Amino acid sequence: MSKVKILDTIQINQKLSRLAYEVYENNFSEKELLIVGIDGNGYKVANHLSDQLKKISPLKITLGKITLNKDKPWEGEPLTDFEDKTFVNKTIILVDDVLNSGKTLMYAVKLFLDKPVKKINTVILVDRSHTRFPVKADFVGLRLSTTLQEHIEADFSKKGKETVYLT
Repeated sequence: MSKVKILDTIQINQKLSRLAYEVYENNFSEKELLIVGIDGNGYKVANHLSDQLKKISPLKITLGKITLNKDKPWEGEPLTDFEDKTFVNKTIILVDDVLNSGKTLMYAVKLFLDKPVKKINTVILVDRSHTRFPVKADFVGLRLSTTLQEHIEADFSKKGKETVYLT
């Protein structure tokens, strides 16, 4: 199976910079944003986004993580490293690397449904446009139509050498 590089480190950083500006423009009146990344690459993207937001905005940026079983998210509740009271009347920016079927994002949002949050936005680095669940990304770095047999693989294992591949 061949890999085709669709985003290199520079392009990823450009997309995350643009996404940070979009998030800030849509939330400039907030005092604080909770940036919550889905464990794994979603958290790494959230970390980059958080750093960008801190550079361009006066908002208080708080970074956190959601942990859930990505293969079987219905098994067990999603967990976060925030206390429940942290979410009260706050804007949540939920971040993941790739939007495939929407299943992971759907179950991650479930964590906030019984909390008195002010607003939830979603940020996705790459949207494949194959969602099977009623979720959408509010802010997208790259929309890429793929076949169902193709996969998007984000590699954030080496700092400064982040890459996104189509396989």
